[in-house]
Amino acid sequence: MSFSNALPASSPAGATPDGKEGAMPPGIDRNGPDTANPAPATMAPPLRARRLMRACDRAALATAQRPADEGAATVADAAGWPYPSLVLVAFDHDGSPLLLLSTLADHTRNLLADGRVGLLFDGTAGLAQPLTGARLSVLGRAERSDDPLHRERYLRRHPDAAFYAGFGDFAIYRVAVERAHLVAGFGRIHWLSAVELDLPAPAPALAAGEAALLDRLNGKGYGPRLAPATDGDSDSWNLTGIDPEGCDLRRGGYVARVDFEQRIHDPESAKLMLDTLIRPPDGSGQPGGPTSGTKTAGTRPDGGGGP
Repeated sequence: MSFSNALPASSPAGATPDGKEGAMPPGIDRNGPDTANPAPATMAPPLRARRLMRACDRAALATAQRPADEGAATVADAAGWPYPSLVLVAFDHDGSPLLLLSTLADHTRNLLADGRVGLLFDGTAGLAQPLTGARLSVLGRAERSDDPLHRERYLRRHPDAAFYAGFGDFAIYRVAVERAHLVAGFGRIHWLSAVELDLPAPAPALAAGEAALLDRLNGKGYGPRLAPATDGDSDSWNLTGIDPEGCDLRRGGYVARVDFEQRIHDPESAKLMLDTLIRPPDGSGQPGGPTSGTKTAGTRPDGGGGP
């Protein structure tokens, strides 16, 4: 098992949203993704890319600016230009990014006209030299999803989004990944096709049993025993998702990721895997290695009005 360190930043590296140093909870390492594993340079690029992507709870979304809408305030001569925006992200069990977007937002109207999108996942937070850190650009096609399991996965990862997720203009969009571009540091650059990225196959048994398993494990205090050992309110870590390659945790505005060393496909194998990874009930020992967390913003993510 390893803890993933490739978590996003809500502000410049190592800074809190108010500009002060120290965005991490006490006791959590923020040295960046290159400390997440003893030899990241030797990690296979597809595995490095998948772990970086899954550890992020937000991304920069690029869409192609659509032609001006009649009667709208869209800039007429901006059509065709790349339009970047910030989105919160979760992932399906097969690794497909999931976005909660409003049709009031420019980026949603853009992708409804042209479904091709780019997502930048930044794993450089906290590094003194960010360009030595890892980042991943994902290219794919976004389509609206009415699958209730997609919505549940997203809202468990981003519980504050429940406040506006029920608004009529909001929906979940799934991005079918077609290729990715990994920059793992100077000179370590790789284009990966969807096949080379080796995203896991869908896991229907795990998807069907995930919610019940999470309730069971959180009721037994697995979150604090899987999360990084920290000072303070460490008992409030909760599991928010389990997928074939790892599990996600949240403590208030902080997130963490535990990566599995082999894939699992159903609730039973997930439970067995987690049983081998948890810290003893007395709190002694470490569940695997260093990790980092990042403070997330509590604002509406898509610029579509409202909170």
